[in-house]
Amino acid sequence: MASAAQFAKMNGLGNEIIVADMRGRADRVTPGAAVALNTDPATRFDQIMAIHDARTPGTFNYIEIINSDGSMAQACGNGMRCVVQALAAETGQKIFTFETIAGILNAEEHADGTISVDMGRPRFGWQDIPLAEEFRDTRMIELQIGPIDAPVLHSPSAVSMGNPHAIFWVDRDVWTYDLDRFGPLLENHPIFPERANITIAQVTARDAMTIRTWERGAGLTKACGSAACAAAVSAARTNRTDRTVTVTVPGGPLLIEWRADDHVIMTGPAEWEFSGTFDPATGKWARDRQDVA
Repeated sequence: MASAAQFAKMNGLGNEIIVADMRGRADRVTPGAAVALNTDPATRFDQIMAIHDARTPGTFNYIEIINSDGSMAQACGNGMRCVVQALAAETGQKIFTFETIAGILNAEEHADGTISVDMGRPRFGWQDIPLAEEFRDTRMIELQIGPIDAPVLHSPSAVSMGNPHAIFWVDRDVWTYDLDRFGPLLENHPIFPERANITIAQVTARDAMTIRTWERGAGLTKACGSAACAAAVSAARTNRTDRTVTVTVPGGPLLIEWRADDHVIMTGPAEWEFSGTFDPATGKWARDRQDVA
């Protein structure tokens, strides 16, 4: 395959990830290639984590994040865990500093195989999320779905974890809400000029919550790491939970700690599925021979 690049199909708690090795290359994964890869059931993904050569001294690599619709993403915590696992297996290194479009990010693989990612500091200012109009207190903004006198979802918390999030608080099982119908409407609501990740969250204890997320540019996913962080921070900020909480996503649990220094640390697993090569321009791909059954 001409101009082929290596990739690994991985997942972080079911969040489907392609880790693409673009080191030593001048090209990038095109939106068309991303859409083509997502069309094939074998390579369907939520995000591509494209590993490029470092741009900034002191960083290990520059990571470009691409959604399944070909759009760019600023953050993907589950994808970063997959990147760390892949690079740790290759290099033996356990501690990494990466650069993304959202800034510098630190991560570490632990002895038990779990991986912690420093997702940085949350941002709460309406212009930083961003929102299209001013809200002095983003712990609760005016937004709802359903009848005005009996909304199905309403008054979400808004926060940026490098990407915009809206967290809708509910009292019953998150699976009882038709998120695949509400998600696209809310993602593209005019209040979010850069669209938003939409999460339904049920707090079950001071240290536990369950969420489902409609991910901007990807749709329903089994896990969204930045959404888990956004939900945990927003729950603590609204006094629903303490600052360390287990967030259960459809794919399993993530441990989220909002530290005293304001950084949000996400810890969870990553899983390798298979490897192959692909054309970053077209998305045409082939499985590595040793992975062919």
